[in-house]
Amino acid sequence: MLSRRIVKGFLALAGAALIASVTLVTSASAESPNRNDQITSSGSSASGGDWWGWGWGGGSGGQEVEFSAKYPAKQIIVSFGDRQLYYIYAKGRALAYPIAVPRQQSRWAGVTFVSQKRINPPWTPTPEMRKENPQLPAFVPGGHPLNPLGYRAMYLGSSLYRIHGTDAPWTIGTAVSKGCIRMYNEDVEELYKRISVGTKVTVTWSRYQSASAF
Repeated sequence: MLSRRIVKGFLALAGAALIASVTLVTSASAESPNRNDQITSSGSSASGGDWWGWGWGGGSGGQEVEFSAKYPAKQIIVSFGDRQLYYIYAKGRALAYPIAVPRQQSRWAGVTFVSQKRINPPWTPTPEMRKENPQLPAFVPGGHPLNPLGYRAMYLGSSLYRIHGTDAPWTIGTAVSKGCIRMYNEDVEELYKRISVGTKVTVTWSRYQSASAF
């Protein structure tokens, strides 16, 4: 019964998701961190992740790039401008992963940290999501092939934002999320192994065009 309801809800959204993933465009916004986790949001928060589409798999493996030596190692820089997540693993060295970024009305930026890591996280859509689409299930268990959080999730501070996998790999590189940072499942699984709770995460619209492959 659960699988039938999940499939019904997600199939109803598949066409709209594909259109949205192509047409939504974001523009840069200034960083303006605030108190606590120093996160600011100019749109609705992403409680429980993002619900676009259905599918499974995909991954890039991360590209090794040169990165500014002014950034200490063992931290994450998410560039919404580049649509890349950079994990700085050594001074002047980083792994670059492609990501899906927030849609225009859900833009945010700031400095936070990884407060929790979850393997096969469950997903609960917000009341707003279910109001927008009543066919969405009330809950999707972890590990389900239609779980929008994918294989892994890393929670950011006390916010509702996450770095997570996806059940819609074709959306990577587009502006479709409601604030979360979406990665290929294989990529988020690799990153998950590399970082620990407490890892600093900087989210910015700045671009790092100087980052170049080895």
